[in-house]
Amino acid sequence: MTYPQVLPARFLSRPNRFVAQVEVDGRTETVHVKNTGRCRELLIPGRTVYLTPGDNPKRKTPYDLIAVDKDGLLVNMDAQAPNQVFAEWARAGHFVPGLTLLRPETTWGNSRFDFYWEAGPRRGFVEVKGCTLEEDGHCRFPDAPTTRGVRHLQELEASLQEGYEAAVCFVIQMAGMKDFAPNDATHPEFGAALRQAAAAGVQVLALECTVTPDTLTMGEPVAVKL
Repeated sequence: MTYPQVLPARFLSRPNRFVAQVEVDGRTETVHVKNTGRCRELLIPGRTVYLTPGDNPKRKTPYDLIAVDKDGLLVNMDAQAPNQVFAEWARAGHFVPGLTLLRPETTWGNSRFDFYWEAGPRRGFVEVKGCTLEEDGHCRFPDAPTTRGVRHLQELEASLQEGYEAAVCFVIQMAGMKDFAPNDATHPEFGAALRQAAAAGVQVLALECTVTPDTLTMGEPVAVKL
């Protein structure tokens, strides 16, 4: 995926989950943050961030904050991007062979999964999770407790009993990672649910991305450590 008219800025502060103060060309701008997670290790005053114009001219914030330079590691922060790059990757034939349908936002049981897919007689659900938390090349999810994420894993596991295939794909929004693991220190229940789902047959994928200021592209898989 590609972003239009990207420009660099200097991060100043984050008054709340939705907006940030940045310096652009010597002036202070309030911009929309396209990630409501904590991101405390990313949004540190003085770091270079990247902005793209918002798509609603009536909005009070003229730019979206989409990426940050974390001490030389470029991290995409757009929470909507993982679904888009997964769809591009899957439709290019990298997910299942013979894919004939990839439908976003499909409700099953008590959950709305990110994707429903079909390939010949096969059919299944995929839940996509964007991952921006890393330390020394080790990537972790989540960066905050997510009861919704636990429910999604439980529903994916339940769908197996109805003959569906099921997968959770962690899209790592940076490159050069050594491995992926659940963040048990932050949310042990999510880690337990992920291990249980994997044991039941839910496929667990983790793929890093090639990131530039104005592009995000799905890259290679990284080792999953459960």
